[in-house]
Amino acid sequence: MSNDQESKIAEDGLRYKRKEGGSPFKNTGSMATISCYKCGQHKPRSMGIFKKLINQQMFMCGECTQAKSA
Repeated sequence: MSNDQESKIAEDGLRYKRKEGGSPFKNTGSMATISCYKCGQHKPRSMGIFKKLINQQMFMCGECTQAKSA
């Protein structure tokens, strides 16, 4: 099967007839990366800390932590 499909918007507003499902992070293992609540970028869990914010543990990457303390 060929992946050379034309991308044009149909009358019903849809662009794709068939699209591969799933997450772009499906091959990263079991939650190896997590998004920072401040900058939104995905970083390894080991490169940040968890802060308690409104009774919930939120991940903050190391770059955002350093920017806050500077």
